[in-house]
Amino acid sequence: MRTRQAIFPAAAALLLAACASTPKPAVLPPAPAPLDASYDWRVLVTAPFGTLLKDMPLPVHEVLLFRDAGHGAAPADEGECYAVNGTPPRFIQRTPEVYLLCFKRDRLQRIEASVRAEQAEAAKIYADACGLWTTHAASGNTAACEGVDGNVAFSGHLEDDAENVDALISIKIYATDG
Repeated sequence: MRTRQAIFPAAAALLLAACASTPKPAVLPPAPAPLDASYDWRVLVTAPFGTLLKDMPLPVHEVLLFRDAGHGAAPADEGECYAVNGTPPRFIQRTPEVYLLCFKRDRLQRIEASVRAEQAEAAKIYADACGLWTTHAASGNTAACEGVDGNVAFSGHLEDDAENVDALISIKIYATDG
């Protein structure tokens, strides 16, 4: 009996010592909130590429674009562009300042969209969006913020404006030949 009485206090002391020396699990920072659906460039594709202008599901009006002849227009910049009559789809949690549907031979070939964000937060917003775009692309380049997903290619751009409190986040989405 005496040995049992001596063992219990010793066992209790060892148990307490073991609990006291057990390291506490590291407290991890909370996981970042998932980006909402408006960050995905696919929200801007309101009709499949190749759709005829007359078959567009949204009413549109033609927009005249003027390009500097000295810079030359790339072949992807050819065609006629239209804006929607009404509110364009939300993009990166904002209403686009520019939302153009561009057609070549009366078929949807390219979509361009731009949103403004405060300079202080624009780089983070752009990095998050670009990271999402390139992660889901079959082939992508986060550094250049461009990629290809099936027969659609995209190219993003962040333009800081030192004279303005806002930065411009832009994307071009266009049909590839493949």
